[in-house]
Amino acid sequence: MIKDNDQKEFISKLQDYQELISSDISQYAQQMRQLTKQQYSEATFAETDAYLQILERGGKRIRGALTMVGYEMCGGKSPSDIVQVARAVEMAHAYYLVIDDIQDKSAIRRGADSAHKILEQYHKQHKLRGDAPHFGVSIAINSALAGIHAAQMILANTSFDQGNLLKTISIFNRTLGITAHGQTQDIINSAVISPSEQDIDDVLTWKTAYYTILNPLHMGMVLAGADCHSTDAITDYAVAVGKAFQITDDIIGIFGSKEVAGKSPKDDLREGKQTLLTVHALKHASGKDRKFLLQTLGSKNITDEALISCQEIVLSSGARAHAESLAQDYVNNALASLNKNQNRWTSDSIVFLRGLAEHIPNRTK
Repeated sequence: MIKDNDQKEFISKLQDYQELISSDISQYAQQMRQLTKQQYSEATFAETDAYLQILERGGKRIRGALTMVGYEMCGGKSPSDIVQVARAVEMAHAYYLVIDDIQDKSAIRRGADSAHKILEQYHKQHKLRGDAPHFGVSIAINSALAGIHAAQMILANTSFDQGNLLKTISIFNRTLGITAHGQTQDIINSAVISPSEQDIDDVLTWKTAYYTILNPLHMGMVLAGADCHSTDAITDYAVAVGKAFQITDDIIGIFGSKEVAGKSPKDDLREGKQTLLTVHALKHASGKDRKFLLQTLGSKNITDEALISCQEIVLSSGARAHAESLAQDYVNNALASLNKNQNRWTSDSIVFLRGLAEHIPNRTK
């Protein structure tokens, strides 16, 4: 019963954070569109607008929410200031989504065109010279860069204690660098036939755990004045939850609908993305199934039938069960770490963090 109550409180509180952050982002996007129209050209407006469209589509706003949770759990009392930091964190996420869609050759992001596809259409509609897809990619990269620089400016201009703010900016940029290395390792994993489970685990840590869970918590905590003992105490929880989060994302990437995943379930296979699921399946599937999965990974033309066959191979090889079991292990480790340190933080934040961890396995059901 306590677990059910935790889930209800978590979902309710997450919705509160989502509404607050999304409202703030909507106001910011409106201001940026007006400012860009006044100061720059029609083409640069299209660049800005493409990035803002990705930013406004939202998702669960979990990174922004965790920024606010980290701040509140350590006694932070300025919601108007911390929501600006949450906005900057979400802007960093939009920056990475634009780049990720280019690298993954994904045409869809959260049910609509990805940024480079929006800008490719701009090229075609205006009958511009040159290569429309290359134009779309080039301007989308610029839009992402402009977005991350704007996020840095927002963070730098908040009214927090200057010492704490400097530490937070350092944490933010360190994490952006770690995430870039995680993305590189992810691409490398897809370029080899048999990456190891350690290679996959490195991506779980560098690309997701630090960026999605640990970074926003640490940023919020430091802005509230937390010391190193407090930030160290949340690290085991955050890394374990982040790994579980990415594993379930990878399950959804193959088995989820376009509406749930925000992209086609064929995208990860088309990209040739190597995850815990594919590595385990290639290791344990029969010779025929292994050959089929290898041939399908990276194929540009994946039929519905091929997708279903790959899903069946992942299931029959035990890869999905293995991934779900490992994700649950990470959740259990996260909860144990949280329980050990719960006296450090506010009870409301403990309920939220516990609810988040317990919610993760349900994302794939």
